[in-house]
Amino acid sequence: MNPLKHRWAVLLVGMIALAVAPYFLRLDASSIWDSNEAFYAETPREMIESGDFLNPSFNYQPRFNKPPLSYWIVASFYKVLGVSVTAERAAITLGAIAMLATAYMLARVAFSVEAGLLAALGLAASPRVLMFSRRIMIDVYLSTFMSLALVFFVLAQTRPERRRTYLALMYASIGLGVMTKGPVAALLPALAISLYLLVTRQRGEFRRLMLATGILIVVLIVVPWYAAMYRLHGWSVIADFVSKDNLSRYGVTAWGPSRRFLFYIPVLLGDLFPWSIFLLPVLWLSFARKKSQPAGAPENSPQEERLSVLLQVWAAVIVVFFSLSKSKEDLYILPAYPAAAALTAGLVSRFLARQLHRRVSITTRSMLIAGGCVLVLVGILAICFFGRGSSPYVIAGAWPIGLIAIVGGVATAVGGAVDRRRFAVVAFVGAISVSNWVFVLRTLPDFERYKPVAALCDSLDDFADYDSLIGYYNYASPSMAFYLRRRIFEYHQPDELRRALAGQRQVLCIVSENDYLALRDSLPPQTYVLASRPIFRVKLKSILDRVQPPQVLLISNKAWQSIGQ
Repeated sequence: MNPLKHRWAVLLVGMIALAVAPYFLRLDASSIWDSNEAFYAETPREMIESGDFLNPSFNYQPRFNKPPLSYWIVASFYKVLGVSVTAERAAITLGAIAMLATAYMLARVAFSVEAGLLAALGLAASPRVLMFSRRIMIDVYLSTFMSLALVFFVLAQTRPERRRTYLALMYASIGLGVMTKGPVAALLPALAISLYLLVTRQRGEFRRLMLATGILIVVLIVVPWYAAMYRLHGWSVIADFVSKDNLSRYGVTAWGPSRRFLFYIPVLLGDLFPWSIFLLPVLWLSFARKKSQPAGAPENSPQEERLSVLLQVWAAVIVVFFSLSKSKEDLYILPAYPAAAALTAGLVSRFLARQLHRRVSITTRSMLIAGGCVLVLVGILAICFFGRGSSPYVIAGAWPIGLIAIVGGVATAVGGAVDRRRFAVVAFVGAISVSNWVFVLRTLPDFERYKPVAALCDSLDDFADYDSLIGYYNYASPSMAFYLRRRIFEYHQPDELRRALAGQRQVLCIVSENDYLALRDSLPPQTYVLASRPIFRVKLKSILDRVQPPQVLLISNKAWQSIGQ
């Protein structure tokens, strides 16, 4: 290997280590994030407590809206490490590392080793992916299994001597994906691979996909649990899962605001940052590939052309499919990210090797300079909004993160302007990776001031009676079940809360200050506010005006002066 290339490869590996380390640092630095993480922390705990690993439950009630594989994975970590937030997040983190490995493999096989390293680096450095990997169990594993299916399909296409083995592994990955989140893990790979074979005029490949064997593999993985559910509960549980938790959510707005077709464009730009700044030249390459190479540059091989199309189709199918859904959540398109990172890394690798057409190269340099400017802007905003001593929203780490972003952004912009490409890329991704370290070590622990549930549960554990009614009103706090190890109530109607407070049993209820003020006059006179804590649910105008953050209250029908102090 050329010594320069060797040093560059070593530098990329070192930067990947720098970017990946925060995934493992201080996994206990923050309490459970309501609401998604709570379900995947508590349900496995209840499985271990009950000894029943077939029937998932949450808050000691049946929970059949998702298959059990995510719960089983976390439960296995609990068995080894003990029940804790650290163990639960270790399970998520290892799934995320596997997802990063799929990005490496896709870019490595499709383009080059350098592209593979760049794909893993860009995805690992993404602040949003880092946060997903510390709190979102099911979507991280779904993305991992679906991306593994894509990797094995790519290997089957490029390593014909082991085609049958790779196809079997592809179907096994699909089966595990189905056991993670349901039929979507089989539907989307089927759509993407079918469309790819049609677009590239490889219809004959359908006969070589081992469909009968593949269906058998998926059935062997999926059917045993569903057969057990049918034997124990009949058809209703399975029908409800398919209709209510899959088809109905796709066809109607199940929760949250109604989101438009283009909802995922800003999501992609934010989640895939830093590599998202190169999406424009990636699209250029996709639609004008033959015209994108400079004279004298080595031509792309037919295999590279086909695999590029495959990655494009895979990412596009997932994004378009969920764009058509009535219910949209940003995490839904996470399985597209490894393929998108691989595509972008292929562009960056060619950009660094100066193998792009002049106009594409200029556009890519311009995007890199723009990315540096974005970093500078983010750094200034972080300091102005969250680093000012007089602001009620001062958060630890805002100043160092802001300064790192400003210095890294300036270095990136200057490096891009003078055409020092490697320097600019290293400065860009390096600044984000170092900022992630500060975020995990300083910002997340300090942000606990705005996450009241765990702290309030510590107080409740000491003061609640055995038969106390404990829960929340109109303020989603399912993590209470994990922290208190007992069943909690979830009230949404004012009459429910009034009746409970008027009863003889002790009631301890978490409620937002706004809801309490709206109901106060209609609540029983023996209602007391025992504790108050700030929450970070504010609008930009509130931050600019330095308005105090909203509060969440702990109310009860018993007066305790010491609770929460």
